Amino acid sequence: MKLNIQNETSRLRAVILGTAESNGPIPSIEEAYDPKSLEHIKAGTYPAEEDMVAEMDAVAKVFEKYDVKVYRPNIIKECNQIFTRDIGFVIDDVFIKANILPDREEELDAIQYIIDKIDKDKVTRPPAEVHIEGGDVIVWNDHIFIGTYRGEDYSDYIVARTNQAGVDYIVNKFPNKTVKSFNLRKSQTNAMENALHLDCCFQPIGKNKAILHKNGFLEKDEYEWLVDFFGKDNIFEITKEEMYHMNSNVFSISEDVIISEQNFTRLNTWLRENGFTVEEVPYGEIAKQEGLLRCSTLPLIRD
Repeated sequence: MKLNIQNETSRLRAVILGTAESNGPIPSIEEAYDPKSLEHIKAGTYPAEEDMVAEMDAVAKVFEKYDVKVYRPNIIKECNQIFTRDIGFVIDDVFIKANILPDREEELDAIQYIIDKIDKDKVTRPPAEVHIEGGDVIVWNDHIFIGTYRGEDYSDYIVARTNQAGVDYIVNKFPNKTVKSFNLRKSQTNAMENALHLDCCFQPIGKNKAILHKNGFLEKDEYEWLVDFFGKDNIFEITKEEMYHMNSNVFSISEDVIISEQNFTRLNTWLRENGFTVEEVPYGEIAKQEGLLRCSTLPLIRD
C-alpha cells in the first residue's frame, strides 16, 4: 500500500475507522484519561457500547457511499479502540506510530495487519522520549501544524499528549515542511478549558477555510497567526460550548464533503451556506469521551 496524505481535505480513498465493539466496562474515576469522560463517569451518563457501535456504523455507511476503503482494527476484548487517530498518523507517504499512553500499546498491535501492507521503510516509530499523537498533527500542504504543551508541569498532565521533543522530531523528519507549533490550554478537571489535541480547537476545511476556537490556545499571537494564515472571513469561530461538544472535530472526505455531528446546527448551516455537502451522523455518545469524528479516523490515502 502506497500512502499519501498531503492535507486534511483532498479526496479520501482509504482510512482506518476505530471500533467500539467489546469496549470494556465503564472506567473508574481513577482510570479516566480526560475531564469529559470523568464528568460522564461521575454523572452516570458514560456512553453504552451498543450506542457507540451504532454511531460508528453510521460513519462507515457514509464512507461506503463515497467508495472509501475502510479498515477496522482487530477486536481486542474489553478495550477501547475508538480513537485510532491517537495511535498513528500519516504525513506524505510515511506512517508514524505514536508513543501513546503505555496501557494503550495493544491498540497499535490491533492495526499491525494494516501496517504490514506498507513498505517497512515508510513506517517509523519515534524514540521513547518523543510524545506525539495524531490529534495534535494537522497536515496542510507545505505546512504541518502541531499542538503541544510547553508548560514546565507537562508531566503532571495526562491530557498533555505532545511534548517539545515531538515537535522537534517532526521538524527533523520532514525538513521540507514548515512546522508551526501551538501551545494549547490544558485542564485535568474542566472539559470546557481543555484542548486535549489541536483538532479539538482547530481544523482546516475545504481549500482555504478553518474552524477555530480562540480559548484553546494559550498564546494569543499563535491564535492570531492562524487567523492571518486563513483570513478572518474564511474562519468559523466556535464558542466555548461548541468546543466542548467537539465542533472542530469534523472529518473531510473531500474539499467539499464533510462528515459532521447532526446536532452541530450552527456549524452545519454555515458549512452548507459556504458550499459544502454535509453528511450528518449521530456521534453525541462518542463525544462524551472528548473525541469525535477526526479522532476516530486515521486516513491512509488521499488523492
